[in-house]
Amino acid sequence: MVGNSRPKDLSREKETRLNSKELADLVVDALDDMKGQDIRCINVEELTSITDYMVIVTGTSNTHLKALADSASKKVKEAGHAIAGVEGKLASEWVLVDMGGVVVHIMVAPVRALYNLEELWSFKSAQAVAAKESSPEGGEASS
Repeated sequence: MVGNSRPKDLSREKETRLNSKELADLVVDALDDMKGQDIRCINVEELTSITDYMVIVTGTSNTHLKALADSASKKVKEAGHAIAGVEGKLASEWVLVDMGGVVVHIMVAPVRALYNLEELWSFKSAQAVAAKESSPEGGEASS
């Protein structure tokens, strides 16, 4: 009987393993449940090999940031995933939770405004705007 239980456990692990998108959705739900503000999930898999998704959320206080990080980490662990690392929990103005395919940035509003990660990771939209402005139909004014 012991020999039969081990393969069963391995197959159950494979069934519950989430892909990066599902993991990001799980994290967003956990952050929303804890009243995280202005939650953004950015697909960065074509921009970097570090991760597939970045989730950015604002917390209202240092205590709220810790609660958001703990909630997201707990949900991910319950889903059978390991947390690769947590940084900034002591300072608590910006907490980073690395989940492999998903990296979560939890910040207070002034820090989020200062670093503006959404703009930093929106290369595609910036390139599209630049391409449109420089195209003949795009309307770059000639002098």
